[in-house]
Amino acid sequence: MSYQRLFVGFLVLLMRADLLALEWGKSTCGSDGNYSRTSAYSSNLNTTLSSLSTDIDIDGFYNASAGQGADRVNAIALCRADVQLNKCRECVQKACADLVDECPVQKKGLRLDEFCTLRYSNDTIYGTLATLYGYNSWYYVANVTSPEQFKEDLRALLDNLRRRAAAGSSTMKVAAGNATGPDYQMIFGLVQCTPDLSAEDCTSCLISAISYIPECCDGNTGGSVLLPSCNLRFETAPFFNETRLLELEFVPPHPVVEPPPQSSPPGKKNGSPTQTIVIIVVVVVVCLILLLVSAIIFLRKRKKQKTKEIAQNVDEISTVESLQYAFSTIKAATNDFSNDNKLGQGGFGAVYKGILPSGQEIAVKRLSKDSGQGDMEFKNEVLLLAKLQHRNLVRLLGFALEGMEKLLVYEFVQNGSLDNFIYDSVKHLALDWERRYKIIGGIARGILYLHEDSRLRIIHRDLKASNILLDREMSPKIADFGMARLFRQDETHGNTSRVVGTYGYMSPEYLRHGQFSIKSDVYSFGVLVLEIISGRSNNGSRSGDDSVGDLLSFAWRSWQEGRGGEVVDPFLRSGSGSTNEMLRCIHIGLLCVQEVAADRPTMASVVLMLSSFSITLNLPSEPAFYAASGYGSDASLIHNSDSTNSHHKTSSRPSQQSRRSSQIEASFTDLLPR
Repeated sequence: MSYQRLFVGFLVLLMRADLLALEWGKSTCGSDGNYSRTSAYSSNLNTTLSSLSTDIDIDGFYNASAGQGADRVNAIALCRADVQLNKCRECVQKACADLVDECPVQKKGLRLDEFCTLRYSNDTIYGTLATLYGYNSWYYVANVTSPEQFKEDLRALLDNLRRRAAAGSSTMKVAAGNATGPDYQMIFGLVQCTPDLSAEDCTSCLISAISYIPECCDGNTGGSVLLPSCNLRFETAPFFNETRLLELEFVPPHPVVEPPPQSSPPGKKNGSPTQTIVIIVVVVVVCLILLLVSAIIFLRKRKKQKTKEIAQNVDEISTVESLQYAFSTIKAATNDFSNDNKLGQGGFGAVYKGILPSGQEIAVKRLSKDSGQGDMEFKNEVLLLAKLQHRNLVRLLGFALEGMEKLLVYEFVQNGSLDNFIYDSVKHLALDWERRYKIIGGIARGILYLHEDSRLRIIHRDLKASNILLDREMSPKIADFGMARLFRQDETHGNTSRVVGTYGYMSPEYLRHGQFSIKSDVYSFGVLVLEIISGRSNNGSRSGDDSVGDLLSFAWRSWQEGRGGEVVDPFLRSGSGSTNEMLRCIHIGLLCVQEVAADRPTMASVVLMLSSFSITLNLPSEPAFYAASGYGSDASLIHNSDSTNSHHKTSSRPSQQSRRSSQIEASFTDLLPR
């Protein structure tokens, strides 16, 4: 019998080995610098690597360095989070030895193994995102039964794990869990970043790792992608050490099942019938009372939860002295809000440039007393911007209060807003394709952060070219959150009876019915993409000639007829940019502006589409067309009241058309902090 079991076990092992395609233990050696065995770099490398396996802590991460200047060696080791410390150290020790053998003279080396990752370099690598320097994967050859559904379920699982991992601490950024796939098949996943990365860089790394799945293991029952700064793995069978992760609190614990009550021993009496009835009545009454009290508390909390969250967070902000400036300091910094320092005028007030005593340049929004923005809007913007930290969002430095005066203090963004470049017949020449592609990607990552990776789900509701600021390196920063709405993570959409935003950028369901969701921002992003590529606003051409007509209809017709290149700015056509990238971005833009909100991709999908050309794009359906250059027939669709924002004023019809999109509400900020 034991021989039969041994034989069966051997067959199972052979079958599993047959399904597996492994590339574990892959080393990559740098090609931009060598050293000799007798050099100071060699000595520093030995010192650094010898400390990794012994000094690596229980969290499985360690960085070390030795030497100075050109001979300095920096190294990082990361173990998979569910690996026990002894196995972690063994893996790192072996990786050090193998890497030295395989990269005997190179100053840079990378080892990607099943349980650990090791890299060293003469450059700074701590806190630096690395996704292209080395790539390793393995996968199961066995195919899934329902590929499309499996991909959708896997994507949802990995997106959820990605958000959790990015929100991790400075000692561990990891998440593991499972989801139900097609035919009730379970999918298990684990994602991890080196904890020295910021939340944003961890997100970017894992998005890159996810984008490799179609190349390595599309349609397979399991796979893994290893990058220098992050890794992921998925299977249809449990593979991670759940006990270890539970100790580290990186997987939700299973519910505890209480054992059934033991019956009384035979012959033992359980009390008289009267006593039993009394006990039952008392227990039932107590349970009902507790249930009633719990229901009341739950309903009251649910009703006031959102308001309390905002109020509590704002109270937190008001107690943080580092965020609040003295009103006199800001007044002096802006030269008493002089006209010479004025950057622009918006619906909520004027924006001024200022210089703090430290020499730091700032932009100050001075909320006008009769602008319609009361304490709620002020607290909303302070709450949002103080909690948001992303390189593609304008940063709130603080605020000031004195009597009726309310000031918001922002970072100063040097190059002003995007519309000043793309619509200008001269300035648009400063935006070659590389810069425009960088701007499109930065805006996408900023919106993705708002929708999925910030503490609250945030819908901007007023994304447009004038609300995209460009810093010294021409990197984009999303600005003006006065119209934004906060959602809890379990909320997906909302309704309003007062539509706010800018013609040409508003989605049809929002403009016509007041329905908004993350897909409303996706629509606005699609319009932005087409404007950036074409150099035209959605109201006509750059020169103001309306012969081209609505940009969306022009882009759609051109793309349908195989003339997508005509949408591209003539300046870009004569440049050195990639025509395929431009046409792909037009394709992505058209996917984002589809009339049906459910057909539009999420921003996570958009970021993947922009970062990986291996992803096949769906065919877009026709976008919604409406009169974007004026009030037109859609004016009757706009409601003039909103129970939650009734204090805003509705603007009268403008006397002349602006070159840019006309505003529905006068309360919007046209010119944001520069």
